[in-house]
Amino acid sequence: MTPDRWQQIEKIYHSALELEESQRVAFLEKACAGDEALRQEVESLLRSERSGNSFIEEPALEVAGRIFAQENPESLLGQQLGSYQILSLLGTGGMGVVYKARDPRLKRTVAIKVLPADQVSDPERKRRFVQEARAASALNHPNIITIYDIGSEGGIDFVVMEYVAGKTLGQRIPGKGMRLDKTLKLSVQMADALAKAHSVGIIHRDLKPTNVMVTDDGLVKVLDFGLAKLTAVDSDEGPTGTTQLQTEEGTIAGTVSYMSPEQAEGKKVDARSDIFSFGAVLYEMVSGQKAFQGESKMSTLAAILNKDPKPLSTTIPRDLEKVISWCLRKDIHRRFQHMDDVKVALEELKKESDSGALEATRPGVASRGKRWWAGVLIAVAVAVAALGMAGWLWLSRSHPTVS
Repeated sequence: MTPDRWQQIEKIYHSALELEESQRVAFLEKACAGDEALRQEVESLLRSERSGNSFIEEPALEVAGRIFAQENPESLLGQQLGSYQILSLLGTGGMGVVYKARDPRLKRTVAIKVLPADQVSDPERKRRFVQEARAASALNHPNIITIYDIGSEGGIDFVVMEYVAGKTLGQRIPGKGMRLDKTLKLSVQMADALAKAHSVGIIHRDLKPTNVMVTDDGLVKVLDFGLAKLTAVDSDEGPTGTTQLQTEEGTIAGTVSYMSPEQAEGKKVDARSDIFSFGAVLYEMVSGQKAFQGESKMSTLAAILNKDPKPLSTTIPRDLEKVISWCLRKDIHRRFQHMDDVKVALEELKKESDSGALEATRPGVASRGKRWWAGVLIAVAVAVAALGMAGWLWLSRSHPTVS
């Protein structure tokens, strides 16, 4: 959408505001001259004005830009946002809209996340987000997405970050789970990224497969540190969508299927909450299924608080199952306490896997099978011996020896 178009919207909007509501229909019909899209844009602003949003302290052009960008993501394609040229739409979700863009100053491709308007409307929330985004931008870790800039243009708030050519971890997990070697290769990188963030006091709060990018070469990039603080009150993403719910304890923010129990209860979270979320992601990587999944957000929360995930396949090494289990302990004090410990445990398993020393099945499964077959063979041998003895006795009685 061009600046001229915005100015046209602003002019008609202000003129309509000066009229009584009963006069606006006829005015818009004449002013828009059959341009239905133009009329819908102006009516959207007027509806927001009636709902109580202030258009006095904020220019209508900025309000229009924010609303229209949120409701029509493709409207920014080909446009300039700050000094960045928007090239294409990469994806949309509860945390905002992501575009591929070009930075003409440094001649590089970047990704721009436009934040939902309602999530940055509160100055204090926005201030906290900017503070944490600045801290995350200083992490300088190969497995953490680099943040280049934070800006606001025409009422649109956005974050400029490193562009990663690849797919999300969620897109790369097969229905029956990943191979063991690939699971360990990716999870070690994720654990290293989280350990680095935790070392400087940054908690992710919304770790999930769609917040992890994986390149075709297997390089992991963890996204969206701190963005969970800006989560919307509701989401259309279903039970796994990023959401914010009210509880007696307080506010819970994050993606339901990957929340820790303390997060689900609205309690204050620390790095151990990320460890639980990491365990849920790791469970999904090896099984292809979510660790906690209900028919609704509330039933999923109930499962996180009260139920254990389904047992993993016996083809998963016992030591890896233990790591996942310790990450997913509901008692925060019995969980892994530091992400560094998780990383070291996974690195040891990866080393064993790479050398071929890590058993493909859990210890005990193969030996139980061997014991079962041994038992069968012994039983067969005993049966054969018994039949042989019975046959000998029968022959002895049927043919008595002549003295």
